[in-house]
Amino acid sequence: MNIVVCVKQVPDTASERNLKTDDKTLDREAADGLMNELDEYAVEEALQIKEAQGGEVTVLTMGPDKAAETIRKALSMGADKAVHLVDDALHGSDALQTSAALAQALRKIGFDLVILGSESTDARTGVLAAMLAERLGVPQLSLAGKVEIDGGNVRVERQTDYGHDKVEGSLPAVVSVVEKINEPRYPSFKGIMAAKKKPVEKLAVGDIELDAAAVGLGNAPTQVVEFAAAPPRAAGTIVTDEGEGGAQAADFLASKKFV
Repeated sequence: MNIVVCVKQVPDTASERNLKTDDKTLDREAADGLMNELDEYAVEEALQIKEAQGGEVTVLTMGPDKAAETIRKALSMGADKAVHLVDDALHGSDALQTSAALAQALRKIGFDLVILGSESTDARTGVLAAMLAERLGVPQLSLAGKVEIDGGNVRVERQTDYGHDKVEGSLPAVVSVVEKINEPRYPSFKGIMAAKKKPVEKLAVGDIELDAAAVGLGNAPTQVVEFAAAPPRAAGTIVTDEGEGGAQAADFLASKKFV
């Protein structure tokens, strides 16, 4: 089975994250980069499927040269090889353009199953899996808390507010997973050393037969028009209970539309 995992390098959520004043894109150099946390679960799920079904796990990422750090982590976890879509023309691409570029890369790579985290911790759009499935013309099985492969079919238990739904589709397919699906393994020293020898193919926009005019900040269908720093947190409301504390607390919650 040919499994491709889409991963993304994102700024560390524990650090300050800012937009650049010149083009209003995320300043990725101002914070440490790491693999999107939810993508770690996607990598782990791909490895578990490979161990059960056989096959190969390919990591696919789109980003600047620095994103190679995230590729190496996925390889050190046990992925077999990687493809890095890197091109200055891609800078500033929005979710629509990103899905177009990744779909073209997936067509070039070939796949039986594509696995992603449910969203990224920087953009938090949560739409990439659906966009990829639509562009590739394959089933989408989203928010999976469990994945099973049975011959040419894939079954998932989709997490919901009331429990889970059982969803089935045919391969090839795109699956997004949630953090409760597994516990990602830590890269071992042996895995870290082995990752240095695993193949990483770099692809530019031209290599995937994508018109550069279809991607990039200047051609993005959606853009950040303006932004401002969040205001400092205001002092909280203190309720002193002199017999009316309960009513005051209820009124406060009602004013904030919590009740």
